[in-house]
Amino acid sequence: MTDTTAGDLARSAHKVLEPFHTLVYFVPEGGERYEAAGVGGSMRAYFASRSAPFGVTSAEVVIATFYNFAPDRVRRAIPSVWETTTPERVLAARLDVVDAALRRMLPEELDSDAMAEAAALARTACDAADVVGRPLYAAHAGLPWPEPDHLQLWHATTLLREHRGDGHIAALVLAGLSGAEAAVTYVATGHSAMNEELQRSTRGYTLEEWQSVKNTLRARGLLNEDGSLTDAGGQLRARVEAQTDEAAAAPYEHLGADKTQRLIELVRPWARSITEQIFG
Repeated sequence: MTDTTAGDLARSAHKVLEPFHTLVYFVPEGGERYEAAGVGGSMRAYFASRSAPFGVTSAEVVIATFYNFAPDRVRRAIPSVWETTTPERVLAARLDVVDAALRRMLPEELDSDAMAEAAALARTACDAADVVGRPLYAAHAGLPWPEPDHLQLWHATTLLREHRGDGHIAALVLAGLSGAEAAVTYVATGHSAMNEELQRSTRGYTLEEWQSVKNTLRARGLLNEDGSLTDAGGQLRARVEAQTDEAAAAPYEHLGADKTQRLIELVRPWARSITEQIFG
């Protein structure tokens, strides 16, 4: 398998597996369960649940590993969230959220042979994911594998997502894009599921900060006046995405093209159903 083919396969798998992981951030089951665990507010729950594998850590660690969030947004949640709860309680609540959501959204699939097969394939892919240089993935890789199969599949998709994300951050650093610049240029690609205003607000940037970043990118020749990418900006983002795909390829090379394609085929209808139920 060539590097290019491996990268393409990694991207194809990511597109299908991503919704299975990210459901945890959007389903209504989250609110009451995180509140019961001592965390109020959706963004505090997001930062707490995703960083909980680190244990009680500093805002700086979360800023570094989450990358494209405004530092002030992170500091409003970390480390103060750990004054009212613990990482262990939040991790337990997170699995409870996933379990409840999947039982609601995919009730006929959870005990199926297909779910067991998908979980086994995804877990095998994770065997080849290296922790070196991948801090957020490494933290998640240190967690125990949950049961039953649908939680194993969710955990595997989470590991693969964070493994890819750490590689993506490395590519952004090499490209000389700050977290804010990464967010702005990603919106400018037209591939973001969020519009510009939603991307800006969820990442915690003020309108003035967002416009300042745009001006900096224009001065660098990466952004046009209308907010679209210049040719140079498009080429830079394309290099970042190609490097991200290459850095994410090892698990799928280990699994093999045929088994990766089988995993994609198994998860695709579930991912579509989850996306439709969350976003309509």
